[in-house]
Order: sequence, then structure tokens, then C-alpha cells
Amino acid sequence: MSVDKIFVDTNILVYGHDKDAGQKNHIAQNLLTELWNSRRGVLSIQVLQEFYVTLTRKVSHPLSPSAVRNLIRDYISWQVEVNDTDSVLKASRIEENYRISFWDALIVTAAMKAKVSKILSEDFQSGQMIEGMLLENPFHSMR
Repeated sequence: MSVDKIFVDTNILVYGHDKDAGQKNHIAQNLLTELWNSRRGVLSIQVLQEFYVTLTRKVSHPLSPSAVRNLIRDYISWQVEVNDTDSVLKASRIEENYRISFWDALIVTAAMKAKVSKILSEDFQSGQMIEGMLLENPFHSMR
């Protein structure tokens, strides 16, 4: 029996480790815990890069580089997709077709390569379908 994989965008990963994120922290922590336990989580190198920069420089109370490196060491046990030159070309097509940012299109491209059923992100319209994948904003009900 195959298990549907779920791609996690940077913002979900960051909120899961940013104690100042309030309710978003709790929601993201629960999601990440469920994905750890079910072994369904998928990331990309892009997400891990953005995660590092955000948690060490952009949050209210940055974490130390070594603390974030340790988190990344844990997350590399997940399926991690690597963008290549073909990914860049596919992302440019997705950017054009769906009128989303190029960086978001790279996320979609990595998720496509991983054959996920869903992308968790606050950057997309919740419920939207792109390339056969459901986009879900887990914070949508907070509005």
C-alpha cells in the first residue's frame, strides 16, 4: 500500500521551530510531528537553504548556526529533492502557466519530482491544484 507523500515548504518548517510564531508554531509542530511519524514528509534543497537563512537571520530570536545545522541533519533523513537544470526549465514553465513566483515554481517542480499528493505552504491559495497536486495552507482557518 503506497502512502501519499506531502511536500513541506520553508514557511511551515520555519514556523515549526520559531517559538515566537504563536499559533502557527503549534500548528506547524503538529504537522511536522505527524509527518515524522508517518514518514511522509518531503523537502528540497531550496527549502533547507531558506530554512537555514530564515532561522539564523530573519526570525525575532534567531537560532545559532550550529543549532540549525543540527536540525538540518535531522531533516535530511526525509526525502530531499535536488533541483537541477531541468528543474529550472520546468519551473519557468510553471511560473508562466500559473502566474506564481519563480521560487514558488521551483517548490512545485521539486514536489512534482517527488510525486507528492500535496504541498503544505502559506504561499499558495489553499485548495488550488497545480500539476495534479493539492496546495494546502494549514493556517487558512486562522483568518
